[in-house]
Amino acid sequence: MPLNRASLKRDGFTGFRPLGELEINRIPQKPGIFAVLLPAGGQEPVEPQFLAKSTAGVFKKKNPGLPQETLKAEWVEGADILYLGKAGPGSKSNRGLRRQIQEFVDFGRGRPPGHWDGRLIWQLASADRLIIAWRELPVDELSPALASYQAAFVEEFGRLPFANLVQAPSRRS
Repeated sequence: MPLNRASLKRDGFTGFRPLGELEINRIPQKPGIFAVLLPAGGQEPVEPQFLAKSTAGVFKKKNPGLPQETLKAEWVEGADILYLGKAGPGSKSNRGLRRQIQEFVDFGRGRPPGHWDGRLIWQLASADRLIIAWRELPVDELSPALASYQAAFVEEFGRLPFANLVQAPSRRS
């Protein structure tokens, strides 16, 4: 089965909100996985528009931006899923989807991140129009589920989603 917006909905993903209009308090606080997708309805140009400079915050004194040639090479033609991530409970059980997604969005708005994941999203000219969806999962299912979704994507497209630069381990977390 193809991995796309429709298959995510069938699997129980909810939300499907533009990043620029996200109401963070409507996102559950429980652990889960999330996806960043192109807007529905063909609103995106055939060729993505990349910013010369990332809007993301600096991480450990490193610039999050990549050269345009690298971004073009990472782009996956025909895919509407751009990134797959997970949100665990954290060591103090104070994390989850709401906090992880908030930090992800804050990172794109120039705040220093606690992680580097998904940074390519913030070099897309229309990042605020991208869609975010999530699915709550028990903690012991997070890593296997993320690895499974990434593997299905690789099977279909021959590579990871655009902003996933590393394959998730399939071990339980």
